[in-house]
Amino acid sequence: MPRTRRLAAAALVGMTLAAAPIARAADPVVMAAGDIACDSTDPFFFGGNGDATHCAQGRTASLLDSATAVLALGDNQYNTGSFSSYQAVFNPSWGRFKSKMWAVPGNHEYGTRNAGGYFQYFGSKVGTAGQGWYSFNIGQWHVIALNSECDFLPAGSCAANGPEDRFIRSDLAANPRKCTLAMFHEPRYSSGSAPVKNADAIAPLWNTLSAGGVDLVLNGHKHFYERFAPLDRNGDPTTAALGMRELIVGTGGEDQAATPVARTGSERRKGRVFGVVRLALHASGYDARFVPEAGQTYSDVTTTACR
Repeated sequence: MPRTRRLAAAALVGMTLAAAPIARAADPVVMAAGDIACDSTDPFFFGGNGDATHCAQGRTASLLDSATAVLALGDNQYNTGSFSSYQAVFNPSWGRFKSKMWAVPGNHEYGTRNAGGYFQYFGSKVGTAGQGWYSFNIGQWHVIALNSECDFLPAGSCAANGPEDRFIRSDLAANPRKCTLAMFHEPRYSSGSAPVKNADAIAPLWNTLSAGGVDLVLNGHKHFYERFAPLDRNGDPTTAALGMRELIVGTGGEDQAATPVARTGSERRKGRVFGVVRLALHASGYDARFVPEAGQTYSDVTTTACR
């Protein structure tokens, strides 16, 4: 169905969730998380092995072997995202999957001027250096990768009709695929009391993604796992035909936060855990499962049809 019908989503009020997507053996499997690798100077680094609650980048990397594609959701390398730190810690852990990896920058990448270490490590695969927004396809899905670090970008970069917003509009208009995923580091909505620095700044981007029919948003930044119901532009739960589901997966290994107090629309939350989200991307929907590191038992599973 053409992408233009998504901008008229309000006409779908009252629709029920479509039948669960049919899984096929060839459907791609995507693994994703953010907030991943400690710096080698971290007192909990312990030669890259970390401890129970810190520096688990090697343990979460061991979950990625079966992935068709890997998504790194920002703050991929602490503390400053320097190229030398990427080479020393990220590269021998998550970097083993670099050939099938796409990434977005987080605030810690900007500990190095203009996120220079990030752009040097990943190269042109992650968009134009200094910008950091781009798109690609995985199987029958379209993926939009954005830069949520608006406070480090030129003024107006994240504004309505700014360069990043114009990119999203143009990209969605040219995308004929039924299912679309967006990924960026700082979430528009999240549970807990601590505010997200760029949450308001990225509101125009969230609104454009929502109006354009995007199905799923992946974020990091908060060092816990959280699954939301489909949300409208104001962060309120709505029918699956009208809303985007947001998953926060800041559990890639750097350290852990406590389970937050729920905000409206939050369906599941789990702190004090490391792991990744596993997405099976079907032609008309997806299965999402949180996969914890070895020895842990927490899991969360949901199946949703695309809008």
